[in-house]
Amino acid sequence: MKAANIISQKIICKQPDRYMGWPTIGKTSTGELIVVFSGDREGHICPYGKTQLIRSADAGATWSEPVTINNTPFDDRDAGLLITRDGTFIVSWFTLEVDPDDPMIAKNYPESTRDRWRSVFAKITDADRAKWVTPNRVDDKSRGHWIRRSTDNGKSWGEAIAVAASTPHGPIELASGRLLYVGNESYERKTKTSKIVAEISDDIGESWEVIGCIDMFPDAAGAYLGEPHVVEVEPDRLVAMFRHERAPYIEGREDGFLWQSASDDGGQTWSKPFPTPIWGKPPHLLRLKNGTLLVTYGHRREPYGERACLSYDGGKSWDIENEIILRDDAPPRGGDLGYPASVELDDGSIMSVYYQPEKPGEKPCVMATHWRLADS
Repeated sequence: MKAANIISQKIICKQPDRYMGWPTIGKTSTGELIVVFSGDREGHICPYGKTQLIRSADAGATWSEPVTINNTPFDDRDAGLLITRDGTFIVSWFTLEVDPDDPMIAKNYPESTRDRWRSVFAKITDADRAKWVTPNRVDDKSRGHWIRRSTDNGKSWGEAIAVAASTPHGPIELASGRLLYVGNESYERKTKTSKIVAEISDDIGESWEVIGCIDMFPDAAGAYLGEPHVVEVEPDRLVAMFRHERAPYIEGREDGFLWQSASDDGGQTWSKPFPTPIWGKPPHLLRLKNGTLLVTYGHRREPYGERACLSYDGGKSWDIENEIILRDDAPPRGGDLGYPASVELDDGSIMSVYYQPEKPGEKPCVMATHWRLADS
């Protein structure tokens, strides 16, 4: 195990007494960095989440104040970002209906908190539900999957476009110019009727078509795969990685390794998923300029923080013996963290963004590590 050559570690957005999470980073053709996340939240689950955006024109030295992109009547969660070669911004997210009297919510949140949420919940109309959420997306909860497009560098945004699936870091652009989105179309874990789907867009995100699917329940022990991300290794050759979970959820469990699958036909068919030697969750994949694959992921056990691993053979093997520690200083028992996403800068260095608390007892904020591989 080795440390990265760290250039800087910093908070890039913090909102006092508010929770922020699940960021993704992109880079424009002019070098501007864009980060999107779910912000202005009360907690990990709450009815207030918004999709927000910040930007940096100086390679991450300074960042703008957040701008809100989405604020639906529901909890706007996760935030994926793709900046296409023609400059189109595509932001993905999902909407979740938070019922303060749901048994799981009641189990984990005090009555005083849920009482505040009831006033928000009471304002939601049937028309809101018909527009923004679809029944039975997360077991018995309602959820919707969305993207929005901007063709003016994020200054204005088109109408929300419904998509089949969702995943934290959003779609990718293939060498052909087509867009590919690999995500969970639902989380029906009780009936095990859900699947992971691959959908394609030939018009830069204006319309989407499902072209393939991946088994979400390949583990004989009953676990499931979620929150995938995919990278194109070479034209039509794709590698996807997945978070691996089981119910009931236990943080830091020993078998929480990333799983992997591959496609040789642009996402139409996929190999049977299998476990990798990488412990953590969830994945973000990036093909560096030299062809090396980088995966970044959160490390939700001691020492808590963010990590990375490299593959020099297109994902056939991973150099876990030289796992990279981006940081291991998150507060003790700080398991609500991670979701790192990375982009390679023009000078070959890497900018990774993620969320974690700055200090014990605080809510998480959005942070960044600017780093370089030891041999670059």
